Amino acid sequence: MKLTILHVKVVHTVIFWILSACVVHVLFSGVTDRITTWTWVAAGLVLIESIVLVAFGWTCPLTILTERLGAARGSVTDIFLPKWLADRIFPICGTAYAVALVLIAIRLLR
Repeated sequence: MKLTILHVKVVHTVIFWILSACVVHVLFSGVTDRITTWTWVAAGLVLIESIVLVAFGWTCPLTILTERLGAARGSVTDIFLPKWLADRIFPICGTAYAVALVLIAIRLLR
């Protein structure tokens, strides 16, 4: 089976929703002071994603792959999201994750 842009978009979209759920879970844990093993698993998955993004110059490797497969350049070509959301993923999720980590740090230090 040949890898297509559609395959990459489906995988990327699934990964996006999983990591978004992780960000929401970590934020919820910080807000409600319910820090569990799942909080650390979720935080770890987002941290791994952050390391991957830094390693690839803040470009998702799946974006690079879709461009190599012939997609037009740009974030919306590699994921099933509206353009306005695809263009704002990093600021929205990054801010929520940072707030979550601050809340968790405050909870753990008191």
